[in-house]
Amino acid sequence: MKKTTRNIKYICLLAASISLSACSSDDDGSSNVETPKPALVAGDADFTKYIAVGASFSAGFTDNALFIAGQNNSFPNMLSQKFALVGGGSFTQPLMNDNYGGMLLGGTRILEPRLVTTGGAPQPLESVIGPVTVTTNLMVNNPAGPFNNFGIPGLKSFHLGAPGYGNVSNLPNANPYFARMTGATPNASVMQLAAGQAPTFFTLSEIGGNDVLSFAIGGGYDAKNNVNAVSQEGNTSPGTYGPNDITDSNVFAASFSATVDALTANGAKGVVANVPYITTLAHFTTVPYNPVPLDAGTATALNQGYAAYNGGLQQALAALSASGLFTAEEATTRTINFSEGEGNALVIIDEDLTDLGAINPAFAGIPQYRQATAEDLFVLPLSSLIPQGYGTQIPLEDKWVLTPEEQLLVKTATDAYNATILSIAANKGLAVVDFKAILEQASTTGYPSGNNVYTTDLVTGGLISLDGIHLTARGYAIMANEMMKAIDVTYGSNFEASGSLIDTGSLPTNYSPLLQ
Repeated sequence: MKKTTRNIKYICLLAASISLSACSSDDDGSSNVETPKPALVAGDADFTKYIAVGASFSAGFTDNALFIAGQNNSFPNMLSQKFALVGGGSFTQPLMNDNYGGMLLGGTRILEPRLVTTGGAPQPLESVIGPVTVTTNLMVNNPAGPFNNFGIPGLKSFHLGAPGYGNVSNLPNANPYFARMTGATPNASVMQLAAGQAPTFFTLSEIGGNDVLSFAIGGGYDAKNNVNAVSQEGNTSPGTYGPNDITDSNVFAASFSATVDALTANGAKGVVANVPYITTLAHFTTVPYNPVPLDAGTATALNQGYAAYNGGLQQALAALSASGLFTAEEATTRTINFSEGEGNALVIIDEDLTDLGAINPAFAGIPQYRQATAEDLFVLPLSSLIPQGYGTQIPLEDKWVLTPEEQLLVKTATDAYNATILSIAANKGLAVVDFKAILEQASTTGYPSGNNVYTTDLVTGGLISLDGIHLTARGYAIMANEMMKAIDVTYGSNFEASGSLIDTGSLPTNYSPLLQ
């Protein structure tokens, strides 16, 4: 079989594509004098004590890791620098110990270093520069609080009020990033530590993202039947359901409402961001459904391998069609066929297809196979396995693909979360950033900022980092700018009119493999 790597969109990217131009010059010979901008004012907002609450985006997580440079380019840290210009106080983050990323628990590595690129596909840092010594050790060198940035990678909505979520003794059912923040109060909840500081202003961002993300990146595997159940991940007494379940919308609503009530208890103002459709991210859009080129001999061999399966479908159709339980249309959908040339579709196992064995035990040996269509989404890690025969000789398990039915589950939950966010924000008079619309625009026409247009393409788009999910430094700057614009509208500040927004083009899209 020919290698298929060339068909994965990001494999053959050029190094020149990585850096996006941020410079411009005025060469038209004009002598227009720029109108002076007004002085920056805070309006009704009080930035004296700014607290950020959120998940990985708030933390500055990028390239599949948390590290110092990424944290310094987190959108809350960027905002704090602007807030400081109009009365904002100091802003403390739980910084990691190095720029490698990764984490140790005692002498054991529990989190891996970051991803990098040398011009093409993302690669693990150590595959490029060799072994590194991760220096962030959960048992040895946690930073001292109190902290202003409660951006916690992996955080789900119901973790916000969960006691013991940051207790290292509860690992693996606790969160190691939050465990670095709890100090002498290991059983304190996120909200006890955040709201306990009596913030005057807060950001509450991407709450709800992880509530659907773990389901999506696992391809909905083993979670679909439990989709409306509450995941118990992170609690000290795990329940019936697994960590990939989509959080029930009522549980989300209760958690989000309690969080906003706690943050606003002393009259604090703030800005919230809604949840994007995560299926627009590069993690789900980079691997095509039909990436397999075949020569004539390989195509023939594959068709011979699926001949018995195809024959079984026809036998089942002959026996069951009269009952209407198995139709000719579904039999055609499930028939596997490869041909010489480019564009052969992957073979997947689709649990939503008719279980023929449940209808008639005589057909119990016929699996739920079909070839993928453009409506299916594949997770990024699959790309390295396709050249090994996954999707051709080896049908793909559900964990590798999000079918349309599974995508609908993600969308339905996201819509419910966003309805709650908008309702509560309106009731409390909070500013709102429509992050969902920003990501949708970036994934279609592109999102303009400064002299650049950013897309969600992996490596070259400038917005999404090398893990296909989290943002680049420029992406986080865009979030910060959108939050300042929302603050202007709601509270009467003038970050935009005063020229105080961040120059997104001044920030990196990727970090050098040599950054330590």
